[in-house]
Amino acid sequence: MQNNVNINESINWIEEAINKKHIKYYEYENFKNIQKIGCGAFGKVFRANWKKFDNYLALKTFFNLNDITLKEIVNELKLQREVDFHDNIIRFFGITKFESENKIDQTKSYLLVMEYADGGTLRDYLKKNFNRLSWNDKYHLSYQLACSILCLHDEGIIHRDFILVMCWPIGIPSSWQILGYKKGLMKHLIHNQNYAVCKYISIILECWNNEPNKRPSIDEVVNRLRIFISNPNIVTIHQQNDISDQTDPIVNENVTPNSTVSSFHGELSNMIHNFTNMNTNELDNTTSINEQINENVSSKNNFNIIVNEIVDLINENASSKNNFDIIINEIVDLIFQKINEGKAKKKSVLDYLCNHNINLKEIYNWLLNNQDTSHYIFILGYFNYYGIGTSANKENAFNLFINASEQDHILAQCFAGDCYKYEEGITKNENLAFEYHKKVANQGYAIGQFKLGRFYESEICVKKDLKMSAYWYEKAANNGDLVAMHNLGRFYKNGFGVDKNHQKAFELFKKSAEGENSSGIMMLGYCYDFGIGINIDKQKATKLYQKAANLGNKMAQYNLAMSYENGEGIEKDLAKANYWYEQSAKQEYQYVQN
Repeated sequence: MQNNVNINESINWIEEAINKKHIKYYEYENFKNIQKIGCGAFGKVFRANWKKFDNYLALKTFFNLNDITLKEIVNELKLQREVDFHDNIIRFFGITKFESENKIDQTKSYLLVMEYADGGTLRDYLKKNFNRLSWNDKYHLSYQLACSILCLHDEGIIHRDFILVMCWPIGIPSSWQILGYKKGLMKHLIHNQNYAVCKYISIILECWNNEPNKRPSIDEVVNRLRIFISNPNIVTIHQQNDISDQTDPIVNENVTPNSTVSSFHGELSNMIHNFTNMNTNELDNTTSINEQINENVSSKNNFNIIVNEIVDLINENASSKNNFDIIINEIVDLIFQKINEGKAKKKSVLDYLCNHNINLKEIYNWLLNNQDTSHYIFILGYFNYYGIGTSANKENAFNLFINASEQDHILAQCFAGDCYKYEEGITKNENLAFEYHKKVANQGYAIGQFKLGRFYESEICVKKDLKMSAYWYEKAANNGDLVAMHNLGRFYKNGFGVDKNHQKAFELFKKSAEGENSSGIMMLGYCYDFGIGINIDKQKATKLYQKAANLGNKMAQYNLAMSYENGEGIEKDLAKANYWYEQSAKQEYQYVQN
């Protein structure tokens, strides 16, 4: 009876945590291609795709969702808190729930959503790929593995079934794969060599010593392996038959320890960084996990304490924003927004990063090691394009834009088109620029529609066609592009490609101005200045000129200078008139120069 009460309490807690968004929830029906990949002491592990994305997530079920299982989840959170900073530790993302009609286990309801490392176990990976790895790759692999174990040791964590360690490019359960790999790996290294790699074999043999006290500590192993990483010349004889002659992506990949991290980092991954109140030495090191859990639960009867502890810790850490996946997605949305508004894009991104206390170099390096989604690839290209967190490199930026555009990333396609148009990082090719923007426009995006309007208006690689230009400006304006609203208003004002209509021009300028577009504000002032679609109001015109001038619009600066010079709509002031003429001239406005 008590056990049923505890189970109901655990279910209620999970539902409450999901409803309050303390734990990120994934709809089970959005998981596709579910495949079983393993079975542990507490449940099964599956891999699955999320929605239409190619990335895999791992789904972990439990044989029994009860107070004992909840204790295991607590323990997992504790261990994650201790080592979550390490790139090679597989992370939690959130939770999902499935009903009776499912492909996994019809008697259970909840699954943990975790990071999926796609290389399988270390043993299987080496069986398949050993001869394709260079010695430098092998040193890095050994070094990463040793560093992962050192991290666990330093945090007082026992190698159990629940902590997962990810070595480039694989993920392995720490309890039986980390501890079981060594001898087979080392024998394989030796038996397949035609030479003596003395320093490396020395470490191997010392680790095999029958007397534990004579084996090197994990700290010593890490320090000695580090020599191979920092001093590649220590190996002077190269093995020829150990490396495939054929080009293979595994051989040519850069070592990126966190390369398999998906784009689905959830709030739980953020929360576990600061779990300061949980005791990692609580479990008896000499007994099995099940025995430890049963002993603790039966002796302490602390189910409610466990639940409250989790809730308190999650609430304490729910405000954490150390999640680069969320950050990248928000930056992409911000760039879309600012392009539609016709505002400076680089400054907006820099302001965002500054306001969120994000170190530019840190996020740039994170992007370098996480190029597994089109968003990440595009933003790395964007950073190279504008020199954010690194020196500007238009050639690198272009290559990254092309890479992301091949994955149908809309912004990447637009930036690739601009690179071709303005000869940035690639030879100028206006025809290719047009094709990239046309592809985006045909998918219904304002950013591409506006660009096509510019091509037809300016006769860039296509015959000048103001009707086609007006057509695309109108589509972009209807999709919220503030610059397109201004341009279409200009067409209605002058009768370019459309019948002249001052009322429509005024409305379009007004709508653009309401979106804080400086050109729209300037032209709205112009309408009030000369009575276009509205009665003349010199004071209102001057106020609008002032607003646009402060935003850096060079035409508004010139018009404001004239207002001060002539005393129209404002008190005459030649000093201020000269000031605004100078500001406009600095931007090379032609009427000032003339």
